[in-house]
Amino acid sequence: MNCIIIDDDKLSIKIIEEFVGRTEGLHLTGSYSSAVEAINSLNQPDAEKVDLIFLDIEMPEMSGIEFLESLDIIPQVVIYSSQEKYALESYEYDVTDYLLKPVQFGRFIKAVNRARERFDKKESPVKESTEIFIKNNGSLVRIKYDDILWIEALENYVVLNTFNDKYTIHFTMKSIADKMPADKFMRIHRSFIVNFSKIKVIEDNSVVIKTDSGTKVIPIGKSYRDKLMNDINLISK
Repeated sequence: MNCIIIDDDKLSIKIIEEFVGRTEGLHLTGSYSSAVEAINSLNQPDAEKVDLIFLDIEMPEMSGIEFLESLDIIPQVVIYSSQEKYALESYEYDVTDYLLKPVQFGRFIKAVNRARERFDKKESPVKESTEIFIKNNGSLVRIKYDDILWIEALENYVVLNTFNDKYTIHFTMKSIADKMPADKFMRIHRSFIVNFSKIKVIEDNSVVIKTDSGTKVIPIGKSYRDKLMNDINLISK
């Protein structure tokens, strides 16, 4: 797995670099003293694909959480920090593991093994999923992708709207967008993801979704309009 380290503390970088060097199957492609420096490097046209990020949370200029928010596609992330208080928030981004400083090599290996299991599953061919399970009142509810009309942000939650029900879950929009199949769902606004097949009409600044009781008008964000129109063109060709 190609990995990078992002940490403003030189000693911490040195320790993680040493751990990476002692671990078979890891290839370090870069170490960065700030999240901004890492973003600039990752955005280069010839940048190597990154499979795993070792990320510090507390950094000046841009925190680890803000760094994750800036990514369109989040690779696997192992966060390490001297504070436990960020653990809950970090898991909203589906991080692979959360380590406390000072990081011990045994705990580091455990996190890498967990990352390797995820990596191997991702690389193995799997049957395309047609549904998801969500937690609802202590139970797991099966929802077919085709039944989801749109997803809406609600403060620290998202609401999945289907023909018959609404399901509110504690998740970020970025995280839910990463989990939904890109060929079926599209983010058209900061607060809305729509099932592409459920769009009835596209107007200048909104889309109309057909519901069981009529229609739902959803705004199109300015920064999302071009991608929406380009995808329509690709589908219509």
